[in-house]
Amino acid sequence: MLAGSNFTSSLALAVEEDCDSMEVLKRYSLFSEYHKNKDFQSALPFGWQVLECDKARFSKWIYYKMEDCLWFVHDSLDLAEEEVVAIEDTILSFYDMAMQYYPDGMAYFQQRKAFVVETWLELEPVVVIAEYVKAAEYNPELDSYYFHRFGQLYINNMSDENDYKMKAIDVYTMLAVREPDNPQWPDILSELVDNVDQLLDIRKKNWELDKENMEKAWTYASECIRAEAYDRAIEPLEFLTQQSPETLNYWNQLATAYNKVERYDDAEQCYIKLLELEPENKDFYFNLGLIYKEQGRLSKARQYFQTASDKAGGWGLAIFSTGLLYEQSARGCAFDFKTKVVYKLAQDTYRRAYNMDQSLAQARDRIGALSGSVPTQEDYFFYGYKSGDTIGVTGDCFGWIGKSITVP
Repeated sequence: MLAGSNFTSSLALAVEEDCDSMEVLKRYSLFSEYHKNKDFQSALPFGWQVLECDKARFSKWIYYKMEDCLWFVHDSLDLAEEEVVAIEDTILSFYDMAMQYYPDGMAYFQQRKAFVVETWLELEPVVVIAEYVKAAEYNPELDSYYFHRFGQLYINNMSDENDYKMKAIDVYTMLAVREPDNPQWPDILSELVDNVDQLLDIRKKNWELDKENMEKAWTYASECIRAEAYDRAIEPLEFLTQQSPETLNYWNQLATAYNKVERYDDAEQCYIKLLELEPENKDFYFNLGLIYKEQGRLSKARQYFQTASDKAGGWGLAIFSTGLLYEQSARGCAFDFKTKVVYKLAQDTYRRAYNMDQSLAQARDRIGALSGSVPTQEDYFFYGYKSGDTIGVTGDCFGWIGKSITVP
């Protein structure tokens, strides 16, 4: 272990030796060798000497390596208290130096500086928050870990004298949008507001005060979707599709919102637009088929389910959905032999879907569920059919189907 006096002197070293270019290179080589061998305490004096001579020459590498050394030594169990203090007295100026002489690393070093201000130095919350805010400004994609840290700072220091509650809501709303499958962020949000409607009202007001701001519109829309308030999501989503008509996600979310509130004609137009933008997307064909199913346009729905399956190279779910169309049609008519034939067609279609994708448990279930609704051998005999015969689907109820079955 280095003696405390030697270590602290290395931090404040004023290089009296030659700063000749070759001498600096020699010191940097020694520093790098010690760093590579993880002898961080021995590396530090040489690193400081290099920086004292030339802060820019090795900036692409030296600041990251110096940080490794400083963090390791700071966290060392063998370090004397005065050595810890020496590092802490130097660390902020080190990060400022790193950002000044290697601006490409500014976002990284600022987030690390904020963390150090919070955890090593334990400065006032207002100071720590300011450093984290700066880190987020330098890098809007800042890791969620850091956003969560200063979100908690907002929460722990909320009062009637500041706007930290709203800022915390902003942070965790952003995290909820960024990571929709992470339940932690909605849980925190629910503790910050009295109810979901209050949060949506806040988001709507923020957007209305800056109505051309697409980011605020998307934040409001995302919160509405997450809360399943699809009627409220429509307005900001319509705005977003107008402002950015080539963005698939806006159209897709708007189509979903229209569908949820049973505005099927509007949902249809959204999916038509989506297919213009991405004509090979099987999901858009499938979802448009679902819209036509809701509208009772069963032939059209079948067409789009089949296209979805074709685009996917065979898609069990799309074929299964076609079977549902046949079953839906049969349920709306009198239960006679013609209807039994349609049930058999539905059952055959489910079987085809299950053969494509044996994870489709619902297809297997429907095959069994219809076993009592299809023609019996006695039915076939009564109507003069034998095994291998083809029976066309007929009847006023089923004019759209135009299919046939084979007698088993």
